[in-house]
Amino acid sequence: MTRAIVFPGQGSQTVGMGKALYDAYPSAKAVFDEVDDALGEKLSDVIFNGPADALTLTANTQPALMAVSLATFAVLKDKGFDLASQAAYVAGHSLGEYSALCAAGTFTIGDTAKLLRIRGEAMQAAVPVGEGAMAALLGLDWETASSVAADAEQGDEICTPANDNADGQVVISGSKAAVERAAELAKERGAKRAIMLPVSAPFHCALMQPAADVMAEALADAKMQAPVVPVLANVTAEATSDPAEIRELLVKQVTGTVRWREGILKMGTLGVDQLVEVGAGKVLSGLVRRIDRNIAATPINSPDDIEAFLQTL
Repeated sequence: MTRAIVFPGQGSQTVGMGKALYDAYPSAKAVFDEVDDALGEKLSDVIFNGPADALTLTANTQPALMAVSLATFAVLKDKGFDLASQAAYVAGHSLGEYSALCAAGTFTIGDTAKLLRIRGEAMQAAVPVGEGAMAALLGLDWETASSVAADAEQGDEICTPANDNADGQVVISGSKAAVERAAELAKERGAKRAIMLPVSAPFHCALMQPAADVMAEALADAKMQAPVVPVLANVTAEATSDPAEIRELLVKQVTGTVRWREGILKMGTLGVDQLVEVGAGKVLSGLVRRIDRNIAATPINSPDDIEAFLQTL
């Protein structure tokens, strides 16, 4: 069996996530404490108790989801799971790529928390509230969704594919008016649905360039080690272990498309037949089942999930 470990991105957060792990395992509690210390505040209190609107602030959501993922992963490690010998690749969806790199030893937990706080704040600040938007186009293939986005652009308005999540699920991002036009065009061209998303900023498009500039500076100063297993990068859908390349790709990721569908297909060609989703929710496991049914997907986000997975090793 060839295994990949993957980590979720924004949208998987819920108030109370990770609390059962915090209560049950000292190794999980240590991760939440380390994130709190790195940020100089009790983010764990927001994660466990809310309010929901505080957790969904991008600057909180990003380090919060990482904390839950790494707390879960810490328990697996504490109970004998060894990434280098028991997995071939790691990957993560958008911010989840930072969780993946942290799990693989590229960044420390504290540094990852700080980078994601910077990333969340920079992405939120890049576009004034109300000027950007995102929409999910359901039922269109990648090529059609891409042409819809291009045709919706007018003047200096931007509309581009942000996430290629799975066949029939492409998220577009950009200027509010252009995204709204694209949503209507998508319906005319056969989309089952076009749903405007309740997001605070238009992620993964050229409007995020100010945030990319901020991340270029932050990552230039970050200490990085080669990951113990290669990461499948969002923006290339290719595996890499080179810290300099990883740094460059993380900057490009802020404005670039998350090529998740292609990444999973690449895993299949590399022989991956088990994908383990570590952290909040089951979104990535659901996407994998739509992309490549030859890859078994296992979500792990509770003590029961952890114990069941360890029994299979």
